[in-house]
Amino acid sequence: MSSIAQDETVNSKGILSGPIESRDLPDWFREQQAAAWEKFESIPRPTRKDQAWRFSNVDLLDLSQFQFSPALSDDDRANVLTYSRGLNEFAARLIFAGDQLIERNVVSDDLKKRGVIFQPLERAMIEHADLFQKYFMSQPAVLGSAKFAALHKALVSNGTFLFVPRGVEIEQPIEIFHWLRGEGVSVFPHLLLITDELAKVTVVEHFRSCDPRASGFACGVNDLIAGPGAKVTYVCAQNWGSNVVALQMNTTAVDHDASAMSLNLNLGSKYSRFESLSRLIGEGARSDLLAVAVATNEQEFDARTLQDHISPHTASDLLYKNALDDRARCTFGG
Repeated sequence: MSSIAQDETVNSKGILSGPIESRDLPDWFREQQAAAWEKFESIPRPTRKDQAWRFSNVDLLDLSQFQFSPALSDDDRANVLTYSRGLNEFAARLIFAGDQLIERNVVSDDLKKRGVIFQPLERAMIEHADLFQKYFMSQPAVLGSAKFAALHKALVSNGTFLFVPRGVEIEQPIEIFHWLRGEGVSVFPHLLLITDELAKVTVVEHFRSCDPRASGFACGVNDLIAGPGAKVTYVCAQNWGSNVVALQMNTTAVDHDASAMSLNLNLGSKYSRFESLSRLIGEGARSDLLAVAVATNEQEFDARTLQDHISPHTASDLLYKNALDDRARCTFGG
Protein backbone atom coordinates (compact mmCIF):
# COMPACT_ATOMS: atom_id res chain seq x y z
CA MET A 1 0.00 0.00 0.00
CA SER A 2 1.37 3.46 -0.87
CA SER A 3 2.11 5.98 1.88
CA ILE A 4 -0.74 8.19 0.61
CA ALA A 5 -3.16 5.26 0.76
CA GLN A 6 -1.96 4.46 4.27
CA ASP A 7 -2.54 8.08 5.32
CA GLU A 8 -6.05 8.00 3.87
CA THR A 9 -6.84 4.75 5.70
CA VAL A 10 -5.53 6.06 9.02
CA ASN A 11 -7.14 9.46 8.73
CA SER A 12 -10.56 8.02 7.90
CA LYS A 13 -10.75 6.92 11.55
CA GLY A 14 -12.84 8.88 13.99
CA ILE A 15 -10.96 10.97 16.53
CA LEU A 16 -12.53 8.97 19.36
CA SER A 17 -10.46 5.98 18.24
CA GLY A 18 -7.44 7.54 19.97
CA PRO A 19 -3.92 8.63 18.98
CA ILE A 20 -2.59 7.58 15.57
CA GLU A 21 0.32 5.24 16.16
CA SER A 22 1.84 5.57 12.69
CA ARG A 23 2.80 9.21 13.19
CA ASP A 24 6.55 9.75 13.37
CA LEU A 25 6.81 11.26 16.85
CA PRO A 26 9.38 10.73 19.65
CA ASP A 27 8.72 7.84 22.03
CA TRP A 28 8.53 10.14 25.07
CA PHE A 29 5.85 12.21 23.35
CA ARG A 30 3.89 9.09 22.41
CA GLU A 31 3.92 8.11 26.08
CA GLN A 32 2.57 11.53 27.04
CA GLN A 33 -0.16 11.19 24.43
CA ALA A 34 -1.15 7.76 25.69
CA ALA A 35 -1.42 9.13 29.24
CA ALA A 36 -3.42 12.12 28.00
CA TRP A 37 -5.82 9.80 26.16
CA GLU A 38 -6.44 7.86 29.36
CA LYS A 39 -7.14 11.14 31.13
CA PHE A 40 -9.53 12.23 28.39
CA GLU A 41 -11.48 9.00 28.67
CA SER A 42 -11.59 9.20 32.48
CA ILE A 43 -13.08 12.71 32.66
CA PRO A 44 -16.87 12.81 32.17
CA ARG A 45 -18.29 14.77 29.29
CA PRO A 46 -19.55 18.19 30.47
CA THR A 47 -23.20 18.60 31.36
CA ARG A 48 -25.35 21.61 32.19
CA LYS A 49 -25.04 20.57 35.83
CA ASP A 50 -21.37 21.55 35.77
CA GLN A 51 -20.93 25.16 36.89
CA ALA A 52 -18.40 25.89 34.12
CA TRP A 53 -20.86 24.68 31.47
CA ARG A 54 -24.28 25.55 32.88
CA PHE A 55 -25.02 28.17 30.20
CA SER A 56 -23.47 26.23 27.30
CA ASN A 57 -25.11 24.07 24.65
CA VAL A 58 -23.23 20.92 25.66
CA ASP A 59 -25.16 18.83 23.12
CA LEU A 60 -22.82 20.27 20.49
CA LEU A 61 -19.87 18.54 22.17
CA ASP A 62 -20.70 15.12 20.71
CA LEU A 63 -17.41 14.29 18.97
CA SER A 64 -18.41 10.93 17.50
CA GLN A 65 -19.06 12.46 14.07
CA PHE A 66 -15.58 13.93 13.58
CA GLN A 67 -12.67 12.34 11.73
CA PHE A 68 -8.95 12.97 11.43
CA SER A 69 -8.04 15.21 8.50
CA PRO A 70 -7.20 13.28 5.30
CA ALA A 71 -4.04 13.83 3.28
CA LEU A 72 -4.34 16.90 1.07
CA SER A 73 -4.03 16.80 -2.70
CA ASP A 74 -1.80 19.20 -4.64
CA ASP A 75 -4.92 21.11 -5.70
CA ASP A 76 -6.03 21.40 -2.06
CA ARG A 77 -2.64 22.81 -1.10
CA ALA A 78 -2.67 25.30 -3.96
CA ASN A 79 -6.16 26.52 -3.02
CA VAL A 80 -5.16 26.99 0.61
CA LEU A 81 -2.15 29.07 -0.40
CA THR A 82 -4.29 31.19 -2.70
CA TYR A 83 -6.67 32.16 0.10
CA SER A 84 -4.09 32.56 2.88
CA ARG A 85 -4.15 36.33 2.67
CA GLY A 86 -3.43 38.28 5.82
CA LEU A 87 -0.70 40.75 6.65
CA ASN A 88 1.13 42.66 3.93
CA GLU A 89 4.41 42.30 5.79
CA PHE A 90 5.56 39.67 8.27
CA ALA A 91 8.80 38.42 9.79
CA ALA A 92 7.94 34.76 9.13
CA ARG A 93 4.90 32.64 8.38
CA LEU A 94 3.55 29.10 8.68
CA ILE A 95 0.44 27.82 6.91
CA PHE A 96 -1.30 24.63 8.07
CA ALA A 97 -4.31 22.85 6.57
CA GLY A 98 -5.70 19.77 8.25
CA ASP A 99 -2.73 19.91 10.66
CA GLN A 100 -0.40 19.47 7.67
CA LEU A 101 2.29 22.07 6.98
CA ILE A 102 1.57 23.65 3.59
CA GLU A 103 4.08 26.50 3.47
CA ARG A 104 6.88 27.82 5.63
CA ASN A 105 8.40 31.29 5.31
CA VAL A 106 11.40 31.22 7.63
CA VAL A 107 12.81 34.07 9.70
CA SER A 108 15.66 36.13 8.28
CA ASP A 109 19.28 35.00 8.47
CA ASP A 110 19.93 37.82 10.94
CA LEU A 111 17.24 36.56 13.33
CA LYS A 112 18.52 33.00 12.95
CA LYS A 113 22.04 34.14 13.86
CA ARG A 114 20.62 35.87 16.93
CA GLY A 115 19.06 32.60 18.06
CA VAL A 116 15.41 32.88 17.00
CA ILE A 117 13.84 29.45 16.46
CA PHE A 118 10.69 29.26 14.34
CA GLN A 119 9.63 25.83 13.15
CA PRO A 120 6.81 23.28 13.11
CA LEU A 121 6.03 21.62 16.41
CA GLU A 122 6.89 18.15 15.13
CA ARG A 123 10.48 19.27 14.47
CA ALA A 124 10.84 21.25 17.67
CA MET A 125 9.95 18.30 19.89
CA ILE A 126 12.96 16.50 18.39
CA GLU A 127 15.50 19.29 17.87
CA HIS A 128 14.66 21.31 21.00
CA ALA A 129 13.28 18.65 23.30
CA ASP A 130 14.43 20.32 26.54
CA LEU A 131 12.60 23.59 25.86
CA PHE A 132 9.62 21.73 24.47
CA GLN A 133 9.20 19.43 27.44
CA LYS A 134 9.65 22.29 29.94
CA TYR A 135 6.89 24.48 28.54
CA PHE A 136 4.53 22.37 26.41
CA MET A 137 1.13 22.35 28.16
CA SER A 138 2.89 22.87 31.48
CA GLN A 139 -0.14 24.62 33.02
CA PRO A 140 -3.37 22.77 33.87
CA ALA A 141 -6.70 23.66 32.25
CA VAL A 142 -8.68 25.08 35.17
CA LEU A 143 -11.57 26.86 33.46
CA GLY A 144 -13.70 23.82 32.64
CA SER A 145 -12.10 22.23 29.58
CA ALA A 146 -9.67 19.80 31.21
CA LYS A 147 -11.24 16.95 29.22
CA PHE A 148 -10.65 18.73 25.92
CA ALA A 149 -7.15 19.85 26.87
CA ALA A 150 -6.36 16.17 27.44
CA LEU A 151 -7.89 15.34 24.05
CA HIS A 152 -5.72 17.97 22.41
CA LYS A 153 -2.56 16.64 24.04
CA ALA A 154 -3.45 13.11 23.01
CA LEU A 155 -4.08 13.96 19.36
CA VAL A 156 -1.96 17.01 18.50
CA SER A 157 0.59 16.27 15.79
CA ASN A 158 1.73 19.65 14.55
CA GLY A 159 1.66 23.37 15.21
CA THR A 160 4.11 26.20 15.78
CA PHE A 161 7.18 26.52 17.99
CA LEU A 162 8.68 30.00 18.43
CA PHE A 163 11.60 30.87 20.70
CA VAL A 164 12.88 34.45 20.96
CA PRO A 165 16.16 34.68 22.91
CA ARG A 166 17.33 37.32 25.35
CA GLY A 167 17.18 40.90 24.12
CA VAL A 168 15.92 40.07 20.63
CA GLU A 169 13.09 42.20 19.26
CA ILE A 170 11.26 40.96 16.18
CA GLU A 171 9.90 44.12 14.59
CA GLN A 172 7.38 42.61 12.17
CA PRO A 173 4.68 40.15 13.26
CA ILE A 174 4.89 36.38 12.99
CA GLU A 175 1.87 35.10 11.03
CA ILE A 176 0.23 31.67 11.29
CA PHE A 177 -2.72 30.19 9.38
CA HIS A 178 -4.78 27.14 10.37
CA TRP A 179 -7.33 25.78 7.88
CA LEU A 180 -10.07 23.17 8.14
CA ARG A 181 -10.47 21.31 4.85
CA GLY A 182 -13.31 18.83 4.29
CA GLU A 183 -16.59 17.72 5.85
CA GLY A 184 -16.57 16.47 9.44
CA VAL A 185 -12.80 16.74 9.90
CA SER A 186 -10.81 17.89 12.92
CA VAL A 187 -7.73 19.98 13.61
CA PHE A 188 -5.68 20.43 16.78
CA PRO A 189 -3.76 23.72 16.39
CA HIS A 190 -0.98 24.48 18.85
CA LEU A 191 1.30 27.45 19.47
CA LEU A 192 4.23 27.19 21.87
CA LEU A 193 5.74 30.68 22.19
CA ILE A 194 8.69 31.23 24.52
CA THR A 195 10.35 34.61 25.00
CA ASP A 196 13.51 35.00 27.02
CA GLU A 197 14.49 38.06 29.05
CA LEU A 198 13.78 41.44 27.39
CA ALA A 199 12.61 39.82 24.14
CA LYS A 200 9.74 41.27 22.11
CA VAL A 201 7.42 39.65 19.56
CA THR A 202 3.94 39.89 18.03
CA VAL A 203 2.10 36.83 16.71
CA VAL A 204 -1.03 36.93 14.55
CA GLU A 205 -2.90 33.63 14.20
CA HIS A 206 -5.75 32.99 11.73
CA PHE A 207 -8.33 30.18 12.00
CA ARG A 208 -10.37 29.56 8.84
CA SER A 209 -12.39 26.99 6.90
CA CYS A 210 -12.01 26.22 3.19
CA ASP A 211 -15.74 25.48 2.95
CA PRO A 212 -17.71 28.03 5.00
CA ARG A 213 -20.61 25.58 5.46
CA ALA A 214 -18.75 22.33 6.22
CA SER A 215 -19.00 20.84 9.69
CA GLY A 216 -15.78 20.42 11.64
CA PHE A 217 -14.09 20.36 15.02
CA ALA A 218 -11.17 22.52 16.17
CA CYS A 219 -9.47 21.91 19.51
CA GLY A 220 -6.55 24.28 20.01
CA VAL A 221 -4.08 25.15 22.77
CA ASN A 222 -1.60 28.01 23.11
CA ASP A 223 1.29 28.21 25.57
CA LEU A 224 2.51 31.82 25.75
CA ILE A 225 5.60 32.38 27.91
CA ALA A 226 6.77 35.95 28.60
CA GLY A 227 10.21 35.90 30.21
CA PRO A 228 11.54 38.63 32.55
CA GLY A 229 11.03 42.06 31.01
CA ALA A 230 9.72 40.56 27.77
CA LYS A 231 6.82 41.93 25.74
CA VAL A 232 4.42 39.53 24.01
CA THR A 233 1.48 40.53 21.82
CA TYR A 234 -0.86 37.82 20.56
CA VAL A 235 -3.74 38.37 18.11
CA CYS A 236 -6.26 35.65 17.28
CA ALA A 237 -8.56 36.05 14.25
CA GLN A 238 -11.13 33.23 14.54
CA ASN A 239 -13.31 32.86 11.47
CA TRP A 240 -14.13 29.15 11.25
CA GLY A 241 -17.02 28.04 9.04
CA SER A 242 -20.59 28.36 10.27
CA ASN A 243 -20.91 24.66 11.25
CA VAL A 244 -17.65 24.28 13.17
CA VAL A 245 -17.46 23.46 16.88
CA ALA A 246 -14.34 25.14 18.27
CA LEU A 247 -12.57 24.99 21.62
CA GLN A 248 -9.50 27.13 22.27
CA MET A 249 -7.53 26.98 25.53
CA ASN A 250 -4.81 29.60 26.01
CA THR A 251 -2.41 29.93 28.93
CA THR A 252 -0.08 32.89 29.42
CA ALA A 253 2.73 32.95 31.99
CA VAL A 254 4.16 36.42 32.65
CA ASP A 255 7.44 36.78 34.54
CA HIS A 256 8.67 39.82 36.47
CA ASP A 257 8.49 43.18 34.69
CA ALA A 258 7.11 41.49 31.56
CA SER A 259 3.88 42.25 29.73
CA ALA A 260 1.53 40.14 27.64
CA MET A 261 -1.40 41.41 25.60
CA SER A 262 -3.92 39.06 24.02
CA LEU A 263 -6.55 40.25 21.53
CA ASN A 264 -9.13 37.72 20.33
CA LEU A 265 -11.53 38.41 17.49
CA ASN A 266 -14.36 35.86 17.24
CA LEU A 267 -16.49 35.91 14.10
CA GLY A 268 -16.94 32.34 12.89
CA SER A 269 -18.03 28.87 14.04
CA LYS A 270 -21.33 27.43 15.18
CA TYR A 271 -20.12 27.15 18.75
CA SER A 272 -16.87 28.59 20.05
CA ARG A 273 -15.53 28.35 23.58
CA PHE A 274 -12.43 30.39 24.38
CA GLU A 275 -10.63 29.93 27.69
CA SER A 276 -7.83 32.29 28.65
CA LEU A 277 -5.74 31.79 31.79
CA SER A 278 -3.14 34.45 32.61
CA ARG A 279 -0.66 33.70 35.39
CA LEU A 280 1.34 36.65 36.72
CA ILE A 281 4.31 34.90 38.27
CA GLY A 282 6.77 37.75 38.88
CA GLU A 283 6.59 41.19 40.47
CA GLY A 284 5.86 43.95 37.99
CA ALA A 285 4.17 41.58 35.54
CA ARG A 286 1.23 42.86 33.49
CA SER A 287 -1.45 41.07 31.48
CA ASP A 288 -4.13 42.56 29.22
CA LEU A 289 -6.93 40.34 27.91
CA LEU A 290 -8.99 41.88 25.10
CA ALA A 291 -11.69 40.34 22.93
CA VAL A 292 -14.40 41.22 20.43
CA ALA A 293 -17.16 38.78 19.44
CA VAL A 294 -19.73 39.43 16.71
CA ALA A 295 -22.42 36.73 16.78
CA THR A 296 -25.25 36.33 14.26
CA ASN A 297 -27.96 33.80 13.38
CA GLU A 298 -27.72 31.02 16.01
CA GLN A 299 -24.01 31.30 16.79
CA GLU A 300 -22.89 30.72 20.36
CA PHE A 301 -19.71 32.21 21.85
CA ASP A 302 -18.57 31.17 25.32
CA ALA A 303 -15.62 33.03 26.89
CA ARG A 304 -13.96 32.16 30.21
CA THR A 305 -11.04 34.03 31.77
CA LEU A 306 -8.89 33.95 34.88
CA GLN A 307 -6.08 36.29 35.89
CA ASP A 308 -4.03 34.61 38.60
CA HIS A 309 -1.92 37.15 40.50
CA ILE A 310 0.63 34.77 41.96
CA SER A 311 3.16 37.48 42.85
CA PRO A 312 2.55 40.87 44.49
CA HIS A 313 2.70 44.17 42.61
CA THR A 314 1.26 42.74 39.40
CA ALA A 315 -1.45 44.23 37.20
CA SER A 316 -4.04 42.96 34.76
CA ASP A 317 -6.89 44.39 32.75
CA LEU A 318 -9.80 42.77 30.96
CA LEU A 319 -12.05 44.14 28.23
CA TYR A 320 -14.43 41.83 26.34
CA LYS A 321 -17.05 43.26 23.96
CA ASN A 322 -19.92 41.24 22.46
CA ALA A 323 -22.35 42.23 19.69
CA LEU A 324 -25.33 39.94 19.02
CA ASP A 325 -28.00 39.70 16.35
CA ASP A 326 -30.80 37.31 15.47
CA ARG A 327 -30.89 34.37 17.95
CA ALA A 328 -27.18 34.40 18.78
CA ARG A 329 -25.86 33.88 22.32
CA CYS A 330 -22.75 35.03 24.15
CA THR A 331 -21.65 33.85 27.57
CA PHE A 332 -18.83 35.28 29.67
CA GLY A 333 -17.37 34.07 32.93
CA GLY A 334 -14.28 35.55 34.52
